[in-house]
Amino acid sequence: MTTIINSTQSLARDAYDYYLWTLSLSVWLGPKLMKDRKPLKLRWVLIPYNLAMAVLNGYIAVMLFTASTRLRYSYICEPCRQRYHPDELQITNAVWWYYFSKLLEFCDTFFFILRKKEQQLTFLHVYHHSTMFSLWWIGIKWVPSGSTFLPAMVNSGIHVLMYSYYGLATLGPNVAKYLWWKKYLTILQMIQFTCALILGANGIRTGCEFPLWMHYTLIIYMMSFIVLFGNFYVKAYLEKVSGTLMIVLITYLIIIVSISG
Repeated sequence: MTTIINSTQSLARDAYDYYLWTLSLSVWLGPKLMKDRKPLKLRWVLIPYNLAMAVLNGYIAVMLFTASTRLRYSYICEPCRQRYHPDELQITNAVWWYYFSKLLEFCDTFFFILRKKEQQLTFLHVYHHSTMFSLWWIGIKWVPSGSTFLPAMVNSGIHVLMYSYYGLATLGPNVAKYLWWKKYLTILQMIQFTCALILGANGIRTGCEFPLWMHYTLIIYMMSFIVLFGNFYVKAYLEKVSGTLMIVLITYLIIIVSISG
């Protein structure tokens, strides 16, 4: 248990240090360089970029779904096995592309800076993008198949919708006024994080053949996302509700139900 805790603490410190580096580089330095410059429109690059990201995420989701279905992967617990079966290799390949997509997503931050959208360079944004890249490097290195496929598949599916939204919003206010479904993307993400948290808690409870420290890391990581994304949703769409307190209470309730179940 001590080894698990030390490993988790070390991982958390490394992730946080990486976050601080990314924060200082992009959020502090970028706006400083753009201070006396006019914001760039960038429509010529944003439309193909968002389209390409939607297509890439769609490809990843389809590859993971088809291979895992043929292998009859369990959505509850699927141990990572090193087999050179074509479908296992397809899953590993798709997970690698998913990890690579996290590198491409850093472009979102640079586009915000170049367009002088500093209000979108929030803690949530930088924390999300920087830590996802770090943690999925761990995933592709040690557990490139098995239960790893599920969060990658679901998240890729949601990103198809997200980047489609971004691409359409770039076309201007005449199109943006029809994009009423933005807030439902946040709801989908929170459902995804909640399911991943439950998956990690169930893995610990049932003894799923996955590194135990990864289960604990997943739970802690999903808790942070539920709180941060939930707080964002409340501030953006439910201003009259005491957001942070509500989200914290819901998070603890989910944890209690998950572990006790």
